[in-house]
Amino acid sequence: MKHLFKRYGFLGSIRLASALLITKIFYKPARLIRLPFYIRGRSAVKWGKHFTTGVGVRIDALGTKSHQIVIGNRVQLNDYVHIGAVDQVVIGNDVLIASKVFITDHNHGCYSNENTESSPSENPIDRELYSAPVIIEDKVWIGESVSIMPGVTIGQGAIIGAGSVVTKDVDKNTIVVGAPARIVKKYCFKTK
Repeated sequence: MKHLFKRYGFLGSIRLASALLITKIFYKPARLIRLPFYIRGRSAVKWGKHFTTGVGVRIDALGTKSHQIVIGNRVQLNDYVHIGAVDQVVIGNDVLIASKVFITDHNHGCYSNENTESSPSENPIDRELYSAPVIIEDKVWIGESVSIMPGVTIGQGAIIGAGSVVTKDVDKNTIVVGAPARIVKKYCFKTK
């Protein structure tokens, strides 16, 4: 207990203890859900063992699938991560996600095909939702303030640099940075 007081202070230790208690009662099998924690469509969200969140995490399952948002074992979402799914977002095991990350599988309107693009004269809220699943494989590290857009698959062991906007698939064992994100390094198992 002294360790907690030293690390978090008196009030911080009380907040942590209450978050642990609430986690064990309402958010099994999670490790720690820090409050406030916002979840919409709880029945469509599934998480594995040892799931951990920072404060202000927001999870929105907006469609009709039974497992729209699937989060693996030992996943950590830090402060103010927002995940929104109309179709599906899947996060593998041992994934670390820094603060202020936005992951979405949908957009208000379609902007990638000239024949079916949404009109700018429509109100954005009235535009048809277009979606494509997002898959984040095992052992991925996503840096601070990253945005991951619809239809993206991030390969196992990839690292997404802070502030990146991921609009295309990311190969496994690569580091990507930028807006839009691009490969800057690929790990070679032969030379290490």
